[in-house]
Amino acid sequence: MLTFSALVAGSFSLGALAAPLISPAALTLARFAIAAALVGAAVLAGRPGTVRATAAPWRYLVLGALLACYFVLMFMGLQTAAAVPTAAVFTLTPIMAAGFGWLILRQITTPRMGAALALGGAGALWVIFRGDLAALLRLEIGRGEVIYVFGCIAHAIYAPMVRRLNRGETATTFTFGTLVAGFVWLLPWGGPAALDTDWTALPAIVWICLGYTAIAASALTFVLIQYAAMRLPAAKVMAYTYLVPSWVILWELALGHGHPPATTLIGVSLTIAALVLLLKE
Repeated sequence: MLTFSALVAGSFSLGALAAPLISPAALTLARFAIAAALVGAAVLAGRPGTVRATAAPWRYLVLGALLACYFVLMFMGLQTAAAVPTAAVFTLTPIMAAGFGWLILRQITTPRMGAALALGGAGALWVIFRGDLAALLRLEIGRGEVIYVFGCIAHAIYAPMVRRLNRGETATTFTFGTLVAGFVWLLPWGGPAALDTDWTALPAIVWICLGYTAIAASALTFVLIQYAAMRLPAAKVMAYTYLVPSWVILWELALGHGHPPATTLIGVSLTIAALVLLLKE
């Protein structure tokens, strides 16, 4: 999950650059197609017994719908929102995941975990409102961030649903089924957008973003979160998302976009403190 958080962070910075240049539906459809091909190849090349007979394919349709919803809403949000505040919205998912973990799996959130989630949520809100208390009191939140909140709800449901629906499949096999199902869900909506897109005329940054998000931030991270979700409570799995704003700040610095206001570092510090509390035995 530590690796997951670092890889996911890159999709915010690169996605913010590519989102205004291509339809979110077309980009997400291409991303799912490439990621499914890569994970499918890994499944076929796996050890004997890795590929299981797929029972109850409706399970993949449920998980695929949740992932497709998340990624489309993410890129729609990034069309108008900056990378760091959007990443901060993502850190609200542990609180949501704890709630859905109880509803779906009856996973209990201890008082310490509850306090950590509250601390992390406060830190996320601080970053979202850029350390401006007046803006927080007026609930000044951008349209892009609002769109992305609904995507994060889908992502928060996804974590406990993985454990609820898995019937012994390996992480790669289960991920492959989920990616194929997500592609099927996206096809009616993203297909026309993909056909209308002049792929040869797209700027290099779009292809860089597509390659990174398909390989690092999709194929690899899906396997990582499937693996973690089978071994950790949903809230603890999503706790690592508290590191995403910190990683995004490093990504933004590396890409030459400068740093956010110094006051936002207070919120980042709170999210890191929340992570430490959640991981402490």
